[in-house]
Amino acid sequence: MQKLVASGKTVEEALRNGLDQLGVGQDRVKYSVLEQPSKGLFGLFGVKEAKVEIELIPDGVEEALRFLHDVTEAMNVKVKVERIDEPGGVRVNLTGSDLGILIGRRGQTLDSLQFLMNIVANRHSDRHLKIVLDAENFRERRRKTLESLSDRMASQVVRTRKEIVLEPMSSQERKIIHARLQSHPHVKTFSKGDEPNRSIVIALK
Repeated sequence: MQKLVASGKTVEEALRNGLDQLGVGQDRVKYSVLEQPSKGLFGLFGVKEAKVEIELIPDGVEEALRFLHDVTEAMNVKVKVERIDEPGGVRVNLTGSDLGILIGRRGQTLDSLQFLMNIVANRHSDRHLKIVLDAENFRERRRKTLESLSDRMASQVVRTRKEIVLEPMSSQERKIIHARLQSHPHVKTFSKGDEPNRSIVIALK
């Protein structure tokens, strides 16, 4: 946790000086007064400035981004990180020339990194934080792929009148398929199996 001691003619000035050094607002710190200012002898000699100790309060998202930086550096993957603050949380988008290793098979590595980033963020926050980690719009492309798969498999079930069990997927991906087919007039979906091998079944209504 970052700390520093700042000084000024008044406590308020000392605090402002410290905030300027840290580059943050007062809401990101807690502080204590070490010394009150005094004018000294006859108000001229031995003037003492105010001193405050300022402690930076960790920001959960910044701690998660620092964790991500350490991971990508250890993996020797160069990425550009974009933070997008949204009403429901924070979206972190990665761009770079070699993101396949960070995405992994069907996004499994990306999901694992996202899970760990959320753990780090909420460990350093007094309120719940939600971080969505994406890489060059992979999640949107994956969503479209899953929706297309849902439509094809639903048509096959209607045509053959036989249920289809899809390969195991994460809960996030299963939700996409459930949502896509929930209003389908002829098929229904349900999940079976145990994590991490839980699968969706598409069957006739």
